[in-house]
Amino acid sequence: MDPTYMPLYEALKRNIERNPLSFHVPGHKYGTVFNKQAYETYQSILQLDATEVEGLDDLHAPEGVIEEAQQIASDFFNSDHTFFLVNGTTVGNMAMILSVCHPGDEIIVQRNCHKSVLNALELSGASPVFISPRYERKTGRHSQVSAEDVEQALKNHPDSKAVFLTYPDYFGRTYDLEKIAEVVHSSRIPLLVDEAHGVHFQLGKPFPKAALTAGADGVAQSAHKMAPAMTMASFLHVQGDRIDLTRVRHYLQMLQSSSPSYPLMASLDVARAYLASWNSLDKKELLSFLEQVNSLFRSYDYWDVKTTNDPLKLTLEVRGGTGFEWADALDAVGIVPELATTNQILLVFGLAPSMDLMLLKELLNTLDSQLKKHTNRATIIEDQVHFPAVQKLEYSYSFMQRMAVVRVDWQEAAGCVAAEAIIPYPPGIPLVMKGERLDKQHIAQVHALVSQGARFQNTGMEQGVLVFKGE
Repeated sequence: MDPTYMPLYEALKRNIERNPLSFHVPGHKYGTVFNKQAYETYQSILQLDATEVEGLDDLHAPEGVIEEAQQIASDFFNSDHTFFLVNGTTVGNMAMILSVCHPGDEIIVQRNCHKSVLNALELSGASPVFISPRYERKTGRHSQVSAEDVEQALKNHPDSKAVFLTYPDYFGRTYDLEKIAEVVHSSRIPLLVDEAHGVHFQLGKPFPKAALTAGADGVAQSAHKMAPAMTMASFLHVQGDRIDLTRVRHYLQMLQSSSPSYPLMASLDVARAYLASWNSLDKKELLSFLEQVNSLFRSYDYWDVKTTNDPLKLTLEVRGGTGFEWADALDAVGIVPELATTNQILLVFGLAPSMDLMLLKELLNTLDSQLKKHTNRATIIEDQVHFPAVQKLEYSYSFMQRMAVVRVDWQEAAGCVAAEAIIPYPPGIPLVMKGERLDKQHIAQVHALVSQGARFQNTGMEQGVLVFKGE
């Protein structure tokens, strides 16, 4: 099949070419009812912003162009079933967990997972068993998940219904997922994977092995992160018979909007076509571009340049100051990174050269000239919280729902059980989980991150933290 064929996108184009008289939602009527000041910016996308009229199918019961677009995506990714998601990988993670877990069921979960996984666990009433990735000096993070640790967790919790992992991590670090899949399948349960940052792995080398290829049963991918789809547009892939498709479809209908965005769905069609059309010449041009960018950053002595398994991710480990300070400094001259940590900055590339290298060099030189006036950057590096190798929450989610909650000052929080997850964002990985007992190390890490400029997805942090009362 022609890889450029995009059935959903082309159906939306045909629809607007009919010049239809809209007596249906949405209210902007293909852009004819819209704010004049914003119209010029929005006009093209508004023409694609349709609803479930004749010829455009229905995401929740597809039997036309959406079904065809999903099938073509399934063929490309080598899945048995592919679903379009308009609520991000978040909804894919939730649907996978809800489809395999009933209240009280144990499930093995990677500790540094995305918050959507924890939300799904709470909604399902599951009893998670958390395993912590091992710390790696090479990355400076807890980034190595081993088959041995997964196997031990399954031996200790033989009734677990699934294993849920994150692959790759936000920084592009991968591990031997194929070996882990063998371990998980020997227990006759599914391996579920949040592959939000790995949709492009399907392109093969120099990228790591795709999670589906490695043997995962369910995989959620953010097409908007590493492929050219619109924000919130993601895929959910299922292969084999270890996951009940009826339950997956049920929860996707429950969790996704009943009025899904056609521009988002069409962008998945477009992104898949882009990936399918990517060729050896595109690869050669991209790798040459990436090497030039890496060399340019290496020419400055403010940081060490760290590459990872994914060439589209580049980490700057700063030699002085904090990653947050350096991210602000880069942003101030027009270089906008993806995220910062205490001592690292993450830069994310696309699948094609996307910037003027001369402009990048000019902006880095501007930063360099500014920084020479301010050379007294003391290094502030706080030790990471060392998570337990295996961990369970203090209480079940159902029990926590009945517990009273109170906000206490941070200085009084040690020893209390957190009634909210403490989530630096990005990357959206909880430092403290709801139901986890706070200790002095947690509190010191929160204060250090706040002082360094980290952002948190928590309200009222200045007044303290929510804990369970009288527990």
